[in-house]
This record gives sequence, structure tokens and C-alpha cells, in this order.
Amino acid sequence: MSRLEAKKPSVCESKPLTRERVRTTLSVLKGIVASCYGPSGRLKQLHNGAGGHVCTTSQSSALLRGLSVTHPVLKILTTSMQNHVSCFSDCGLFMAILCCNLIEYVEGIDLAPTTVIELNKLLLSLCTSYLKSEACACRIPVDFSSTQILLCLVRSILTSKPACMLTGKEVDHISALVLRAFLLTIPEKAEDHIILGKSIIVPLKGQRVIDSTVLPGMLMETSEVQLMRTLPIKKSSALKVALFCVSLSGDFSDTGEGTLAVSYGVSLESAVLDQLLNLGRQLVWDHIDLVICQKVIHPSLKQFLSTHHVIAIDRVGVALMEPLSKMTGTQPIGSLGSISPSSYGSVKDLCSAKFGSKHFFHLIPNEVAVSSLLLCNRNDTAWDELKLTCQTALHVLQLTIKEPFVFLGGGCTETHLAAYVRHKTLKEPGSILKDVGYTQTELHLIAEAFCSALESLAGSLEHDGGEILTDMKYGHFWSVQSHSPPVANWPDLLSRCGCGLHSNQEELSWSFLRSTHHPFVPQNSLPHEAASSANNLTLDCFTAKLSGLQVAVETANLILDLAYVIEDKN
Repeated sequence: MSRLEAKKPSVCESKPLTRERVRTTLSVLKGIVASCYGPSGRLKQLHNGAGGHVCTTSQSSALLRGLSVTHPVLKILTTSMQNHVSCFSDCGLFMAILCCNLIEYVEGIDLAPTTVIELNKLLLSLCTSYLKSEACACRIPVDFSSTQILLCLVRSILTSKPACMLTGKEVDHISALVLRAFLLTIPEKAEDHIILGKSIIVPLKGQRVIDSTVLPGMLMETSEVQLMRTLPIKKSSALKVALFCVSLSGDFSDTGEGTLAVSYGVSLESAVLDQLLNLGRQLVWDHIDLVICQKVIHPSLKQFLSTHHVIAIDRVGVALMEPLSKMTGTQPIGSLGSISPSSYGSVKDLCSAKFGSKHFFHLIPNEVAVSSLLLCNRNDTAWDELKLTCQTALHVLQLTIKEPFVFLGGGCTETHLAAYVRHKTLKEPGSILKDVGYTQTELHLIAEAFCSALESLAGSLEHDGGEILTDMKYGHFWSVQSHSPPVANWPDLLSRCGCGLHSNQEELSWSFLRSTHHPFVPQNSLPHEAASSANNLTLDCFTAKLSGLQVAVETANLILDLAYVIEDKN
């Protein structure tokens, strides 16, 4: 018997945010995420010290998979970030940087944590009310009669991920394909309650990005030999489909710790094969044209089906089962017994396709609700990043259908919101502090920290040492290249604001971001019609950014409220 060791006492750490180790680890995490932020963000390489796969990325979802976090305070932050990204796909870096900033900028303020937390909640409520209101000057409604705003939104997502390694022409091409792939998932007969279809991303690595394309229906990779044996099929009407989620290979399921009793003289293999052939006869009797199986189909059953002019496609994988079921109208069959006729579905046609060196079955649906985005890139690393980015863009488009608004991007929403909060807290503190027991001085202290956190977040977009300014009319974000003259005529150095809505031709005055200036009320930028028709805007997802703001403040409040961290060291 091995010697038993006495249990070690738990380690109790009071006021964790006052500890140098915690502040240092938060600062390191902030440095990692902030340096990835925006179109000129720096890439990170994630790999195991023992070797293996190397991931080059600037995306929050990929970073979270590769980062190993041990301190409980950091785990709170990364878990909140992970939950946000899993729900919305976008604005993970935004959320994490803002959360770190909010904690950092209240460190030197001599107020009780409960006071800071309650005032943060009031400021969050002020921000969300404004951002959701018709008066919000950094929110644009989406006009679905035009694709301009949606294209700008997708393009903004693609350009924010430099590891995709796309040229300007390639960004435009992929943006159009992603939008088309999404539009193909919207039912043609739209009712009050719309159920969106699915867009499948099909890999084709080692090809030119410009060779990427979108097809209605579904592409399923196969070998050239199987394609030649199976096709062509000639039928004037729709093809009747049976979809199986159970193995048709004739193997036995695991009996666990139990035993299988077999009568003397009975061959299990022959019995199972007879059952499969009986299933095949039923499929032929039911006039099935196409059998699709998630797993493996026994060669004898394949041969039997082929003899009766039934196409059999196996090994499609679990990922395609849901879109296949939606597209064909089938119910996946999970047994080898009698099959209900209601389980069957149909497709309009089945044909072949060849892209690069790969061969595909192309299922064409009766009504388009599924699309296939054939995605090409030059190497595995760039393709992996592009796939993640396209998945994010497709999800963001789905969110935009539910809430048809977008925010101005490029740091302009953050600086505009900071100007709005400063003005409201200075000019109308009574309306914010109504029925709460806090002073205007306390409000101004926390509001300044809150606004500084927003402005610092916007400043994270600049990675090359340039100066950051804000205009004193709209409160938008402007960037000046590094090594510019210290005193200059600003219009000569500035071209457009971060979101691209305003140019240096307008009569504006500028101030360095976070410099001392008199608070002003930021004006509405342009009529919504003019903003909607503007080209090459940088935009952000309304739903994801609004949620990111809320999660950042709530997570910061949770961390600020920590009095003790108790760790079990056993």
C-alpha cells in the first residue's frame, strides 16, 4: 500500500486585484488580445512545446483554444470571452480588451468596489439605451433591398483578419461569395417566421483564392472511380432519397460487458447480410433512387443497389447530416427494420462536379435552402483562418437578419460613445443619479475611467506608433501615420475617419484622443439614407458588439467584486 500524504491546506488570497502577480497576468493577457485587434493587428503563433500543429491567427476563438490559463481571475475573463464568442462569433477581442481596460482604469480611484460596480451598471444602462435608440448616431439601419451595407459588413470582417492573407481583389471576391452563400439559405417562400437553411464550407486548399465559388445545394467529395461507376442518372422527375444515420456495414454494435448468445449452426455474418439485403429490397420496392449513409455501406448491399439502379453514397460524416436532412426533407433512419414512407425525401437532381483535383457529387435541391461555399486558399494556415472568418461572417449575417442594424466600425463607435457619456454625465448628472445614493463627483470619476477605457480600446487599433485623434463635431476616430510633423495642418494628414463615413474635406476640428478638452455633444453624422448608400464603410455587427459591451462591463464588475480567491492545492 502506498504511503498516504496529508492534505495540503487551501490557499486563500485576499483582495486579488491588489496583488502584483494578478495585475501582471491581466496586463499580459491584455497585451496579447490588444496586439491582435483590427486590420493591422499582429499575428500570434500557437503551438505545443513538444511539437505538432502550429496555428497562426489573430482571432479570439483560435486564441482561446491555444491559451492555457491557470489563475482563477483570468479564468473568469477567458470563460466570459469564450461564452460570448460561442454565442455571437464576433467581437471577442473587443470584449476582452474593454474588460481589461475597465479594471485597469479604476485601479487608482479611491472608491469602494461596490460604488464602482453600481456606477458602472448605471453607465452601461446609459450606453445600451442610447445605442438602441433612434437618436443613436453610430447605428445604421440595414436596408435589405440593397446589398451595399451587408457587403461592407462582410468586407469589414474579412479585412480585420490579416492571417487570411487576402489582397483587395480577393477580399471583394470572397465578400460577394459569402453574401451569396448566405442569401441562398433564405427560403424563397418567406413567411412571418423564417427558418434559415445552412451554408456548408467545402475545403479546396492549394488553389487560388479567386477560384472560390458558391453553388446552390450540397457538394460531397468522392473518388473519381465511384463517380464514374455511379453517374450518370437519367430521370425526368425528382430523385427519391433515403438518409441513414446508422451503419450499413454489417458490423456488430458493442455489447459492453454483456454476452451475445448465438444458436448452433447460425452464421452471424450471413444473418446480418440477409438483413441488409432485405433492407435493400425494401428500398428498391419503395422506388428509392438515392441512398445516403452517414457511415459505411456494405459492398454487397452497394452492389445490390447498383444492380437495381439505386445510387449509394456512404461516409458523408455527421457534419452533413443536418443540412442533408433539411435540404432533402428526409428523417434520418436509425434502424435496419421496417422504414416508414414519411422518412423519405427528395432532391431535384444529382450531378458531378470537379474543382482542382477533387471530384464531388452535387445534390441540387427542389427548393434552395442549402448552399456550398467552395473555399480556396494558398496554404493550410491561411485556409484555416479564412474558414473561421467566413464562418464568423455567415453567423453575423444571421444575427443581422434578426436585428437589422449595424454599428460604425474602425473605432468610431467607441470614441463617439465616450464623447456622448462625457457630455451626459457632465450636463445631466441628475437624470443618471436619480433615486441612487451617489454623488456627482463619484459619477464623474467613474465616467472618466469608463470613457478612457472605451478610448483606449479604440486606440488599440493603431499598432504602428501613429497618433490618434477625434473630431470635435461627430466624435469619430481618426489616425495619423507615425513620423508625421509635430505641428501640422490636420486636413493635410488625415484622409477619412476610421469607419470611412467622414473625410478631411468637411469643416472639422480635431483633438488628440484622451487629451483635455471641453466635453461636447456629438452630432448625428449623416441621414441614414446617405450612410446606407456610402461605399467602403467599416462596420461592426450590432448584436455582437452590444453583447460584447454588456459582457465586458459585467465581467469587469465580477472581477472587481472579488474579495478572496480560494484554491485547493491538492
